[in-house]
Amino acid sequence: MLRAKITDLISWKNSASRKPLIIRGARQVGKTWLMKEFARSQYAQTVYINFEKSKHLKSLFTDDFSIKRIVIALQAETGLVIKAENTLLIFDEIQAVPEAITSLKYFNEDAPEFHIMAAGSLPGLALHSDISFPVGKITFMDLYPLSYLEFLNAVGENSLVEILRSEDWKLITAYKSKYIEHLRHYYYVGGMPEAVMRFSENSSFSDVRAIQKQILDAYEHDFSKHAPSSIVPRIRMVWNAIPAQLAKENRKFIYGMMREGSRAKEYESAIMWLTDCGQIHKICVVKKPAIPLKAYEESKIFKLFMVDIGLISAMSDLDARTLLEGNSIFSEFKGALTEQYVLQQVISNQDIVVHYWSAESSTAEIDFILQINGKVVPVEVKAEENLQAKSLKVYREKFNPAVSVRTSMSDFRKQDWLINLPLYAISEIKNILAEL
Repeated sequence: MLRAKITDLISWKNSASRKPLIIRGARQVGKTWLMKEFARSQYAQTVYINFEKSKHLKSLFTDDFSIKRIVIALQAETGLVIKAENTLLIFDEIQAVPEAITSLKYFNEDAPEFHIMAAGSLPGLALHSDISFPVGKITFMDLYPLSYLEFLNAVGENSLVEILRSEDWKLITAYKSKYIEHLRHYYYVGGMPEAVMRFSENSSFSDVRAIQKQILDAYEHDFSKHAPSSIVPRIRMVWNAIPAQLAKENRKFIYGMMREGSRAKEYESAIMWLTDCGQIHKICVVKKPAIPLKAYEESKIFKLFMVDIGLISAMSDLDARTLLEGNSIFSEFKGALTEQYVLQQVISNQDIVVHYWSAESSTAEIDFILQINGKVVPVEVKAEENLQAKSLKVYREKFNPAVSVRTSMSDFRKQDWLINLPLYAISEIKNILAEL
């Protein structure tokens, strides 16, 4: 696999102000693989410590945080001589020894020459929320499932990625059928690394679905293992309700759909736990599309999306045969999968802030409002080749944005105020808007 975050990690390595790095992400999005692959390609040697397997090292961090003592002990543990200039220290499953998180502060203050990164289960880290994170002394990086472009690379379609990035729309359109074919596959397979790797090896949809079900089972297990027992039933109710909530015409999360008479205060902690663990994305409405969007959000009105489109396909038991029925997959669940897909591509870029907009009269709704390149950009998502943009027109009359985006199965077109961006090219939205 080729992960885009490798480029960011190389920048981190070469930074004069480098700090210890913690990679955050939901379970099984590939944190360990990314760290090991980066180490293999960029360092002479790697000192890899998995704290779940080496809990006896906990004593290293209980007495004091002498970096010299810690390094000597790690050398004894691994049999390697640690040299700051050519060694990457990896602390994996760091949530198993929370005191190791605190030690990163002292690596930064007392031994900044060391290259050190860590990763851990987000549910586990949430469990240890009482542990003081060394704020200002570490850097965070968020890792998500493979994007559509990363998926293309993983299945051997590197040339399609290069063509897409060229922004030669005449050439891109010539390969439209290939992009759409792989996009159908991505809607089913999603971006969880194990599922993608299996699909790249044998193209077996049944194998993919088995892996996805295993991941979903592991997530369910995490609810009981890590979450406070008092909210576990509500976590399960929220989690299992997401496919049906997204299948509605109006995707706003409705508490009453889970259980009649349900109220927000009963589920707020459950939603927060799932969000903190990276298993869902909470996208809030804004009543005024202005910078910063965060200042104008209404946190009580929101849509919930899952971490991965493949997992929501598995939860919904989407039949693989749907893939054979032309482009019907793109309108499954009234386009819910397509909206999930667009969010997943956009949110993997940490420079983009995502909200949505709804008119007070509910006569119009913009699927996503993006804060990107210093602009506020409305994005309307269409599942098929639907060229109507009624909500965008209402929005434009009210707020007069410099540019609006409609993403659909239609080809690229640039009009006075509207850009039609093909769904398979939504990853290029930042670059396209930067040129305006």
